[in-house]
Amino acid sequence: MSRPRDPDDAGRARRSGELNARELGRWTWRQITSMRTALMLLLLLALAAIPGSVIPQADVDSLAVTRWKNEHPKLTPYYEKLDLFSVYSSPWFSAIYLLLVISLVGCIIPRLFVYYRALRAQPPVAPRHLTRMPVHASYDSDLGQQQLLEHARAVLGRRHRLRPAAEGDDFVSAERGYIREAGNLVFHLSVLIVLAGFAVGGLWGYQGGVILVEGSTFSNNLTQYDDFNPGGLFRQQQMQDFRFTVNEFDAEWLDEGPRAGQARKFEAQLSYQQGKDGKRKDYDLRVNHPLEIDGTDVFLIGHGYAPVVTVRDGTGDIVYTGPTVFLPQDASFLSFGVIKAPTAKPGQIALEGLFYPTFDFVDGNPVTVFGDDRLPTLSMLAWTGDLGLDTGRSQSVYVLDKTNAEPIEDEDGKPQRVDLQLGDKVELENGLGSVTFDRVDPWIRVQISQTPGKEVALIGVVLALIGLCASLFIRPRRVWVRVVPGTMDDGGGGSRVEVAVLDRSGNGETDEVLATLLDKLKETAQ
Repeated sequence: MSRPRDPDDAGRARRSGELNARELGRWTWRQITSMRTALMLLLLLALAAIPGSVIPQADVDSLAVTRWKNEHPKLTPYYEKLDLFSVYSSPWFSAIYLLLVISLVGCIIPRLFVYYRALRAQPPVAPRHLTRMPVHASYDSDLGQQQLLEHARAVLGRRHRLRPAAEGDDFVSAERGYIREAGNLVFHLSVLIVLAGFAVGGLWGYQGGVILVEGSTFSNNLTQYDDFNPGGLFRQQQMQDFRFTVNEFDAEWLDEGPRAGQARKFEAQLSYQQGKDGKRKDYDLRVNHPLEIDGTDVFLIGHGYAPVVTVRDGTGDIVYTGPTVFLPQDASFLSFGVIKAPTAKPGQIALEGLFYPTFDFVDGNPVTVFGDDRLPTLSMLAWTGDLGLDTGRSQSVYVLDKTNAEPIEDEDGKPQRVDLQLGDKVELENGLGSVTFDRVDPWIRVQISQTPGKEVALIGVVLALIGLCASLFIRPRRVWVRVVPGTMDDGGGGSRVEVAVLDRSGNGETDEVLATLLDKLKETAQ
């Protein structure tokens, strides 16, 4: 006897267990849309987000990414290939995200039809032998069958859905707890809503960061940002027209206790204006207390110090002056920075080194013992030569190209170290100029973002809580009451009432439910 052939196999005999393209597609779809797969993808998405919270992200803090790359030159190429500096916009993270959405949609839609049919269905008929149910009870009553059935329907009808009575029925069938499954569906639907909210924000929103020294003004246009990360469908026309000035920055520091030296509170006093003719308003920008301007949020995410240094060249001319942003290296605000003077004569001058907010020696080593600028000190090395500052090549203000440069040497032939405290002035060797430390200005780092889908995500979170509470606290139960007439022991008529309770969630509270129900049913059973 020949094997059956599948028309799709073009005459080739199918082996046992072999699937054609259609069957394979249906099998794959069932696997993707199973609840088990959805839970696995949700867990995988949570695991995939871990690198984004551990590794600096370019769209959150590009300066931290640059500093990380400088500290880990060997790991950087591998991290870049894996897109670990932009996890949430990487192809592999997006693939997990999309698969999760598809899986949830495939799970929810069939369950909606099942739930719809369950809502239209009547409670099932009573089992033939209620006394064989796990939780049951019975009692005798002097009342007739119909009177007891009507009383049972009145008691159960208050909080249960009843099966319509039919002629000849000797039972009442009731059911409650349909909202539990609705809670499950709402919870799964809310996950989709949250994902959709994040997707809307990721596609149409933007996020950027900028460091602003006290007294400086920011205008919301692309040229003002230090780093800018737009969504895939972002258009520049979405950016709101506003500007703000950092009038003052205040920080309160802890002087005593185990956390002495740490900042307890810091806030930036801003004055902002929306549009060219808008009214100027004041705002105290604090951590977790952003400034919202017509759908755009301004967050305070960091602060530091910008020493004001004046550099004069060999001719006595001022070739550099003003605040220079130094980047904190640790919790004590020990900061690193670079000062560049490309127009100095007879040769370019640059300074590279550390800023100590409160300088001291501990075991012979220079350290900063306090984050507040109580004894600000600069300790830098001076360089001269071709620093690549006049080539037109783009160069970070936080990096010094020393390929064709050499350190300025002191009388002993050692690199000259420029150590300065407020008001100090140091002359550079070989008549190259001088450096003066004038004052210290604070700076703040703000994050400016527009996230159009955040309201959608918030709605999804609220729905998730509602659905979760419904699925946890609502118990689906079925209750049956059967009245058997003429079962009194003395043969004088009356009725036997049998009651059974079935808890479909298995929570173990059926005995209490049965006891309460018996009390109500016996209220008129004389």
